[in-house]
Amino acid sequence: QVRLVESGGGLVQSGGSLRLSCAGSGRTFHSKNIKWFRQAPGKERLFVAYINWNGGSKSYDDSVKDRFLISRDTGANTVYLQMDNLKPEDTAVYYCNAPGDTPGGTEYWGQGTQVTVFS
Repeated sequence: QVRLVESGGGLVQSGGSLRLSCAGSGRTFHSKNIKWFRQAPGKERLFVAYINWNGGSKSYDDSVKDRFLISRDTGANTVYLQMDNLKPEDTAVYYCNAPGDTPGGTEYWGQGTQVTVFS
């Protein structure tokens, strides 16, 4: 069993920065690959970034590549998403995600944190 809690969202001007946090709990969190997704009103939930269980592998959607950086602190059981040079199109609710504990099992999701970017 894993619990994910996002924080760090807010209102920022275009070109500004935010750092989101995904705090994890549960005995298996340390072994989980973590993804960030985002969802704007009336639109699909879309992939943003990925980090594997030990932080050695990362990937990003092209829309955020070279602007966002994903990282994790294993001692703090926390995954971060550093967002720089934010654009209005980055406005969305941001969610962190972890795979289930068994093959094909139910995935874990946090409650989401709102990011709003204005011109």
